[in-house]
Amino acid sequence: MSDTGTGGSHDVSALFSHGRLTAIPRKPARREQLLVHLAETLFEPGRSYTEPEVNEALRTVHEDCSALRRYLVVGGMLARTRDGAAYHRVG
Repeated sequence: MSDTGTGGSHDVSALFSHGRLTAIPRKPARREQLLVHLAETLFEPGRSYTEPEVNEALRTVHEDCSALRRYLVVGGMLARTRDGAAYHRVG
């Protein structure tokens, strides 16, 4: 886990209801907290994932898996191969 911030996972718990994300935060700092949480909880370090596998994992928390996937890649929490065939967790 990162030591930035003091609240850790409980900070993002307010974004969830019954294990599902209620909304993707609009504020960049709050969204980054969420993305770090999702990357750390849904994706194993050192493992490659196909796009359908990434989508399936993200759909467990929110129906807009493509937005979450894009935010994770742009935010540097997931890396994508040049051809888009594989993803892996960064860090």
